[in-house]
Amino acid sequence: MIKSEKAPTHMRIDEIEWSSWQPEWICTLMFIVRGDEVLLIRKKRGLGEGKINGPGGKLDRGETPLECAVRETEEELCVTAKDIRFAGELFFHAEDMPRIHAHVFIAQDFEGTPTETDEAIPLWIPINQIPFDEMWQDDEFWLGAALTGSHIRGWFSFEEELLLDYKIELTPS
Repeated sequence: MIKSEKAPTHMRIDEIEWSSWQPEWICTLMFIVRGDEVLLIRKKRGLGEGKINGPGGKLDRGETPLECAVRETEEELCVTAKDIRFAGELFFHAEDMPRIHAHVFIAQDFEGTPTETDEAIPLWIPINQIPFDEMWQDDEFWLGAALTGSHIRGWFSFEEELLLDYKIELTPS
């Protein structure tokens, strides 16, 4: 018997029916800026384990995206984000991973000391040296704009953690 090849599951962004698309997870990302540095994490478990990203996670029932972003940052880094602005939304489509709607926040201040937890290792990184080669591939297309004040909306198609297609709308501040 001949094994058939796996059928391609890649969908281009313009082939996805976004008006009826439903995420499996609603999540948040928080990026704390201090001068010319941003506080990132190296994930120790879960989706994206080993990658560098901002702290964040899934909304709990009854929680707003902002409440979730603050809570997740406290849980992952033992700091409370302050002076927070909403930076935009990201939509991730995949057939082999959860479909995710992420709300992105940027904080200009925080209380506490970034501390390693079971979930994350804190990393202060100069904004002009963000290690995109250790992050999700989409980050290089929107993170810099979000950190410098733009409002972002992005749509991404992934397969096996490989970015296949994307569309980004940036609105400068």
